[in-house]
Amino acid sequence: MLVEAEKLLQADQAELLAANLASTVSTVKRETDFKGWYKDGSVLGVIFTEIGEAERTTLQRAMLSRVMSALARDFKPSDMDQINLSFHFFPEDWETEHPRRARHLVLYPDVSPRDGMSGISRSVKRAFDIAGSALTLILLSPLLLVIALAIKLTSKGPVVFRQERVGQFNGRFTFLKFRSMHAANDASIHKEYIKHFIAGDVGNPASEQSAPIVYKIQNDPRVTAVGRLLRKTSLDELPQLWNVLRGEMSLVGPRPPIPYELESYEPWHRRRVLEAKPGITGLWQVSGRSRTDFDDMVRLDLRYVLTWSIWLDVKILLQTPRAVFSGDGAY
Repeated sequence: MLVEAEKLLQADQAELLAANLASTVSTVKRETDFKGWYKDGSVLGVIFTEIGEAERTTLQRAMLSRVMSALARDFKPSDMDQINLSFHFFPEDWETEHPRRARHLVLYPDVSPRDGMSGISRSVKRAFDIAGSALTLILLSPLLLVIALAIKLTSKGPVVFRQERVGQFNGRFTFLKFRSMHAANDASIHKEYIKHFIAGDVGNPASEQSAPIVYKIQNDPRVTAVGRLLRKTSLDELPQLWNVLRGEMSLVGPRPPIPYELESYEPWHRRRVLEAKPGITGLWQVSGRSRTDFDDMVRLDLRYVLTWSIWLDVKILLQTPRAVFSGDGAY
């Protein structure tokens, strides 16, 4: 729980008001809870321990009522107007909540100073994304038309596959790909596979222990004949250049997960969707593509954020065609 009173504690007698605020909050917290300054002298924080999933709503309502009653007892109405309470649960339930960026940074304060890059660097990366995606779309427009015709003539359904994906700070957007599967298919196959892959439960038969574990399903029965070629060469990803132009993705960054993947994420896995905008290609693709286990994939994403530079983006983009045309790890 954060008790925000920045304006109030900038007034006269700020030290006295801060002491009174801390004293008031102390009267309503439990003995097992921890109280301290989240932001020194302006935002008071309380960590509630041993809270179960089912207790979240009950706790929030009870504490809100108790704290507001205590504050009303010790502070004037004009002071109360300058005090705001907010509650933050870790880990968040990302399937049912769409918390804003600020909410995430409360729980991941170390993300804020890096948040990828400075304002100037962010602008340079965005300009690079716009120029690169626009130029590529223009140059590859004949190829895009050929792929669209091949898909339309060989299987029923739309040319472009649309799917909800998770962007930076849990923002949702419509992810675009050339359709590589039959129009009517069961997503539960992929959902179950991803669940086991993230947990590290996807193994190989004893006779094939030397074979690498891959991120994508091999010999997926839902994939069309044209789709297999598109996936092998990653040409099915080309429509995401439009996502880049729209600012939902970058040319380089972590791959955007499907919402149901988040159900299986460990808390540290979530950093891959906090610290960088999702990309079409990244360190994972050029460092092993699908032949990397999930934990290592996340580590590569975090390494990218820590070492980011425009030159790193350029190097990854230059290495991507080799990874694509080799077809290694693509299914």
